Amino acid sequence: MTSTHRPPTAAAPVTLADVRDAAARIDGVAHRTPVLRSRTLDDLVGAEVHLKCENFQRVGAFKFRGAYNAASRLTPEQLAKGIAAYSSGNHAQAVALSARELGSTAVIVMPEDTPRSKREATEGYGAEVVTYDRYTGDRVAIGEALAADRGLTLIPPYDHPHVIAGQGTAALELLDEAGPLDALVVPVGGGGLLAGSATAVKGLDSAIRMIGVEPAAGDDTKRSLEAGERVAIPVPRTIADGQAASVPGELTFSINRRLVDDIVLVTEDAIREAMRFAFERLKIVLEPSGATPLSALLSARVTPLPPRVGLILSGGNIDTARFAELCGGAP
Repeated sequence: MTSTHRPPTAAAPVTLADVRDAAARIDGVAHRTPVLRSRTLDDLVGAEVHLKCENFQRVGAFKFRGAYNAASRLTPEQLAKGIAAYSSGNHAQAVALSARELGSTAVIVMPEDTPRSKREATEGYGAEVVTYDRYTGDRVAIGEALAADRGLTLIPPYDHPHVIAGQGTAALELLDEAGPLDALVVPVGGGGLLAGSATAVKGLDSAIRMIGVEPAAGDDTKRSLEAGERVAIPVPRTIADGQAASVPGELTFSINRRLVDDIVLVTEDAIREAMRFAFERLKIVLEPSGATPLSALLSARVTPLPPRVGLILSGGNIDTARFAELCGGAP
């Protein structure tokens, strides 16, 4: 278990009130996604597990919550000029759809190797896509330069208070439906979902353990929390493309270092096995990043496992060919 250093309490950049405000703003626009239960899963891991299925969210991932919360707060003048974002896929789709919903336009900076289904969906929502090489290019610099050149408002994928507050609404809904939990397990990329979830959960019950899950190949948040400062690693090469962050966000890290109890790591094979389990036993499709919390339970990475556990399954954006490639063979 990670022993996280918690610095002295300062004014929180995002609060429970912010998450509740975001929930009211997205109500009727974002889906209130289902919470699934499985006796097979409960028996297998030895706990009562509540699965918040954000793979059923609009655009197929939790990202729509934060993107719409942020975009809906822009002025008419900002919306008229358009929105910019950079993303490996899900935030791209979320900003594109949010812009369309609000009568605006979007320009998205995406890696050249983004899964085809995610790029096509982004373009399908009406966005212009600008590509770059994720292993040599700096998407933040590219996105900021593009926004400045075209007069667009940039909505980053995680390091933004309105984005973080919006992502926290998934945890708020989960607790509302499932009741008290002992722990909440959430995937970690840039840290926005974890930060928003931790803000919501700890604001309601500080005793709930907040556990983040990273692919072992991309353990920047775990290293950063252990070091007490943001640590950069080479861009991870992992099937969990939504979690291929090389350094935690500045704002998200400031929240997570105060509120997160543990970060656990899962292997690529364990992620594949969780995707197979979700498909075969739960009858749902998860992309690799969306499967990492389930992977953590199935591979016994959360120890000790408390009696009542919530998981946020963050997304299901994966095309048929890629799913078959990852899950078609034997474990």
